[in-house]
Amino acid sequence: MSVYDYAFPKLTGNQSISLADYKDHVLLIVNTASKCGFTPQYEGLERIYENYKDQGFVVLGFPSDSFLKQEFADAEKTAEFCKLNYGVTFPLFKKSKMKGKEMNPLFQELIKEADEKKITWNFNKFLVNHDGTTIRHYGSKVKPEEIEDDIQVLLQEKGNE
Repeated sequence: MSVYDYAFPKLTGNQSISLADYKDHVLLIVNTASKCGFTPQYEGLERIYENYKDQGFVVLGFPSDSFLKQEFADAEKTAEFCKLNYGVTFPLFKKSKMKGKEMNPLFQELIKEADEKKITWNFNKFLVNHDGTTIRHYGSKVKPEEIEDDIQVLLQEKGNE
């Protein structure tokens, strides 16, 4: 399967988004949590999204409470928290499981493609190039700013085709 074969409900409302809508984009797909020590990474994710969205880049956030229940139970509360505290405007999806039998199938695919064993915590990041290939996995401790050079390279490659 390809990342473009998946569709997920938006964090709020009843609309689903097909990842095929992001074909030809460079993607940074992240499992997030609102009450985690890494939550301030939302700020860096939003900054990178704002800086590069007009060049065909998008951050896709997947809130999860799989690690110590660090996400709000209410989707509206998550959306409000992200917007008010970090100005998040990039797409956020309904809460997903990041481990076990009910793990989000997109993340199962990303882990496999990145040759990883599992997601170990919140704010794992997967960089996907414009043709849907998973390029690299970054753990929780890697700040969004540290990925920016890799994003720029992929955007340049996209522009050269």
